[in-house]
Amino acid sequence: MRVLYVIQLFQQILTAEKSLIMTTDPSKNHTYILDPESPVEMARLIHFDQITTKAMGGPLTEQPPEVIASLHYVLDLACGPGGWVLDVAFAYPEMDVAGVDISKTMINYAGARARTQKLTNASFGIMDITHTLDFSESIFDLVNARFINGVLHRDAWAPFLAECRRLLRPGGILRLTEMVDVGVSNSPAFEQMSAWLSKVMWKLGYGFSPDGSGLGITSMLSRLLRTAGYMDIQRAAHTLEFSIEEEEAWTGFYHNMEVGYALAKPIFVKTEVALQEEFEQCYQQMLIEMHAATFCGLWDFVTVWGKKP
Repeated sequence: MRVLYVIQLFQQILTAEKSLIMTTDPSKNHTYILDPESPVEMARLIHFDQITTKAMGGPLTEQPPEVIASLHYVLDLACGPGGWVLDVAFAYPEMDVAGVDISKTMINYAGARARTQKLTNASFGIMDITHTLDFSESIFDLVNARFINGVLHRDAWAPFLAECRRLLRPGGILRLTEMVDVGVSNSPAFEQMSAWLSKVMWKLGYGFSPDGSGLGITSMLSRLLRTAGYMDIQRAAHTLEFSIEEEEAWTGFYHNMEVGYALAKPIFVKTEVALQEEFEQCYQQMLIEMHAATFCGLWDFVTVWGKKP
């Protein structure tokens, strides 16, 4: 039964991948706030995924042993370069873990990593999470997604949660991780960039902030799950200190800010949140202030999960 399921799962992923390669231009037909085919963005996501999982204590650290033991078929949505899928597949070889993303570049990379690491229980395919996914109903024990607030417009959350519920078996878990903020610090320029980013997201239709003063997603997750019919909703909070003294975390977070904002600059300018000159000045000042001996920063994010009845 397990072998048959794995074969069917791989066939579904391969069929979807071939179809989307032929019909989709990822550089135009997507809702991801950045370019999903950018190698620079892929490198940023690889590093960001690593610091995120470490700050969480592992890929499934909040789930009790009895729940872990019940997970056999797991799906990661908008998996990017596949870090979470590979971590789960390595830590839990008894699980079959699939990851899907709209980016051909990232899926190819994730598949290559799985082959290099000989993780035969990890598979990847190209799919768009804003559409119906090419999987049968009620086949996954857990569906995971991290930081998809930059993929789903606010009116896309309800159909997305309904699609996740379709994929889950009864009693299956939907697990979502989202940012409370993009970090808070004692750097004025860092705070200005964060405020601008929140305004950009709001203007483009992401999150549920009433005025663009924040990302506006974590406060809504429990209600969104309840409204979509999930039950037994639980939460776990995570905090990463990226102060200058925390060398490893600071390095990872600095790299994320340096690359992420550089890639996002055209969007800041296009949405008229910041003029190009003032963006450049604030961006450079942020990088300088993050190197200060007194720099302090915290990043908060939350995992919320619920069960399909």
